[in-house]
Amino acid sequence: MGSEETVDEYIERLVAIMRAVRRVLTDDGTLWINIGDCYTSGGRTWRAPDRKNPARAMDYRAPTPNGLKPKDLVGVPWRVAMALQEDGWYLRSDIIWHKPNALPESVKDRPTQAHEYIFLFSKAEQYFYDYQAVREPGANGRARNRRSVWSVPTEAYAEAHFATYPPQLIVPCVLAGSATGDSVLDPFFGAGTTGLVAAEHDRRFIGIELVWEYIEMARRRLAERGIFFDAHRAS
Repeated sequence: MGSEETVDEYIERLVAIMRAVRRVLTDDGTLWINIGDCYTSGGRTWRAPDRKNPARAMDYRAPTPNGLKPKDLVGVPWRVAMALQEDGWYLRSDIIWHKPNALPESVKDRPTQAHEYIFLFSKAEQYFYDYQAVREPGANGRARNRRSVWSVPTEAYAEAHFATYPPQLIVPCVLAGSATGDSVLDPFFGAGTTGLVAAEHDRRFIGIELVWEYIEMARRRLAERGIFFDAHRAS
């Protein structure tokens, strides 16, 4: 995932994976997807490392998608959201993850990007959503319904050479989308952030990850917090 030659192929793969997720999701369950956007490559076939973020280096750049121009913002999040909606998911909310400590960009012809999207989907028209568990402080100190802009600083995990989302970004998703004792599934487990948050809030978790190195990383990370899990290779 993520190294496809076309954006359409990427979206098709992601929709297929989420279709499999929907098959095992409870009828009143929800799906939360965090996804960022990107720009067309402008004809470049690679991306140089950024001095502040060496992990940005890539040895390839996908060609400019049909219908787009060099330097266009691709609009990946909304393309994915519309494709999932067309595939049967209920699109319930778009949430802006505002990054107050976003990395600077060496651009002078547009604003620096400091946000990503989180989309809330449901399997059915009626679904479980615990709004009281995720209320936020409002005027005069009174709790109010959570708003759709979440300001959460990014956090680096030293062992991971790939991007990991901060645990505080996932807490509202877990608390609103599940009850104590429920199971949370993450089909892109990575360094185990979702499992960590789920376990610390008395939920069970199932993670799926193709790279065994990442599974061992997640095992060590969670063990440091007293959380242990069994891992099995797919046959």
